[in-house]
Amino acid sequence: MSDPVGPIELAAKAAFYVVSGATLLGAWFTVSARNLFRAALGLALALFGVAVLYLFLEAEFLAVVQLLIYVGAILTLILFGVM
Repeated sequence: MSDPVGPIELAAKAAFYVVSGATLLGAWFTVSARNLFRAALGLALALFGVAVLYLFLEAEFLAVVQLLIYVGAILTLILFGVM
């Protein structure tokens, strides 16, 4: 009996775990950073990771909206507030 998990599925699973870990790391850094600018960078990492997870789910529209609205607009607004 052959292995049901091929190399492509294994690579996709590994990429999913890496992106999920980076998303969780960014979210943790957002709530634990004392500097607002560094917290915004952690938020950018978390939001970008969520957009990549949407791509894994084949929801391209949600990924683009996530990048344009949240990373593009909300994060820019936070960084302008810091200045």
